[in-house]
Amino acid sequence: MNQKLDELLANNRAWAARIKSQDPDFFSKLSNQQTPRYLWIGCADSRVPCTQLVDLLPGDMFVHRNVANLVLHTDFNCLSVMQYAIDVLQVEHIIVCGHYRCGGIQAAMRHQEFGLIDNWLRHIHDTLNKYQNYLAAFATEDQRMNAVCELNVMEQVFNVCDNTLVRNAWRRGQKITVHGWIYGVEDGLLRDLDLSLSTVEEMKAAVQRLDLKTGLIVA
Repeated sequence: MNQKLDELLANNRAWAARIKSQDPDFFSKLSNQQTPRYLWIGCADSRVPCTQLVDLLPGDMFVHRNVANLVLHTDFNCLSVMQYAIDVLQVEHIIVCGHYRCGGIQAAMRHQEFGLIDNWLRHIHDTLNKYQNYLAAFATEDQRMNAVCELNVMEQVFNVCDNTLVRNAWRRGQKITVHGWIYGVEDGLLRDLDLSLSTVEEMKAAVQRLDLKTGLIVA
């Protein structure tokens, strides 16, 4: 076998032994059930290892990742994860986490072409077009990119809240809060975008605040 793959397997054995030394019954308990409180929707970027960022153990977080952490109403992969998390696992928190220096967002901003993924990134172009006047006020490309990374998280939080799965859960009284976070790959820190929504009314108010901030509507 490839030496690098052998190293991965060896790392796994060392990791499993370390966990068992701390809790001999950990894996036997884990194999019988998973009861995570969190659903993490994040980017597939290799620099953003979600459970490590928040120092959680296996079983503590249900995870869905894709390029640029998008939540689309036609993406049945993401929707299936959300439904299982909401209806079966009964998660209490859905965290949409983007990150600065996102390659997908950079590609969209620079109109780079890579093939099939260009179609997926059309959704980033929609965000760029929506907020073009707001983004034009930033002096540098880095500042604009950081702003787009944050706006993208907010847009996906609204998409989660506007989904029938979450709407129906709220309607039946299930307690779910949707959060928007962003990760700095340059310093390893997560940042709360001050966006935590647990009702339709809170979502509508948050959308209005963002529209006012970005000039989409005038007070």
